[in-house]
Amino acid sequence: MIIVYTPESGEPEHYDVRSLRVSEASIASRTADMKWGELRAGLENEDLEAMRSIVWVIKKRSTPSLRYGEFDPGVEEMVVRLDRDEVTRWVETSAQIAAAEPDLTAETLAQILNHIPPTALDREHADEQVARAVAEFEEGRPKGAVAESSPDESLTPTSSESEPSTSGSSPTS
Repeated sequence: MIIVYTPESGEPEHYDVRSLRVSEASIASRTADMKWGELRAGLENEDLEAMRSIVWVIKKRSTPSLRYGEFDPGVEEMVVRLDRDEVTRWVETSAQIAAAEPDLTAETLAQILNHIPPTALDREHADEQVARAVAEFEEGRPKGAVAESSPDESLTPTSSESEPSTSGSSPTS
């Protein structure tokens, strides 16, 4: 995730959240009075305090004397955007999930995926990823065809046959 801070009468500044060190994440968490998970979730919702604390910590790299109270951006000056890798993952994952719907059309898939480009830092890249996913869907599945499941779809392998337990507490041991 990238936080874009555009100060009034200034050029946009980009702050990559993935560049944070653990110590910086801890400082941002304490400063915002949020656990790291809450801070990350806050970024997804463009929580002002989450964005402010992270941008402040990253800005301190170049201006170590910057105090938190001195960094007080306007409520409209910060937004969160997805980087190129995140866009690609979101599009691919969303398309895979949506494609499991047997009645899904390419038009509906495009509508589902069109919420992603406005959240991207690189809008052109996001539009290309959406167009690619829709084109692949159109090429790979005839209109109205039921999606076949692939082994990659399940994160947890399942077995149709029972195997003997090797546990010490098993009655067969």
